[in-house]
Amino acid sequence: MSPATDTAARRATRPRADAQRNRERIVRAAREMFVEFGPEVPLDEIARRAGVGNATLYRNFPDRSSLIHEVVLSVLRRTADRAEEAAVTEEDPFVGLSRFTHAAADERVAALCPLLSGDFDRDHPDLVAQRDRLEGAVQVLVDRAHEAGRLRADVAVGDLMVMLSQLTRPLPGTACLDIDRFTHRHLQLFLDGLEAPARSELPGSAVTLEDLRRSR
Repeated sequence: MSPATDTAARRATRPRADAQRNRERIVRAAREMFVEFGPEVPLDEIARRAGVGNATLYRNFPDRSSLIHEVVLSVLRRTADRAEEAAVTEEDPFVGLSRFTHAAADERVAALCPLLSGDFDRDHPDLVAQRDRLEGAVQVLVDRAHEAGRLRADVAVGDLMVMLSQLTRPLPGTACLDIDRFTHRHLQLFLDGLEAPARSELPGSAVTLEDLRRSR
């Protein structure tokens, strides 16, 4: 390749790289602000936090629903990554489960809850694929911990998912954003209660993924 051709190639790829970085910054800012203020936060505020102009935001996401779709997809994808990493890097299955739980909190997985309402298409094929991937990866973590006798027998993967949603979701628009500093402390208290042998008998039955699907 001649120097002129090489320079032209670099110029051709640079805008695409910059555009991808801008898109990622918008999604990251939107995820943070949806958690803090709810899904109706003004889009120009999201653009400002992302450090891009309104035109850049709308070029990537022409309306609020397309941005919400991408945020949900991003959260599912990144959280599934954390689950798969925990399964292959931790020898102790319960340590792997705990590592994933804390990582999922850092990924703001609870941001999904207020977004999955209204006319949001939760059955879009790419969302279903990532949701299935996440559920499968967490199921592997739970099954490994059960098989090793490290996780109490009367809990299931649905219990873990419900707990994550409840303990990592701050109230939108409140002045309690510092609640994040308590999240990992309270998650660890919950995880201590999951470890075998059980110290009490739980009311009701273990929550399965099928139970969660029926409640959607």
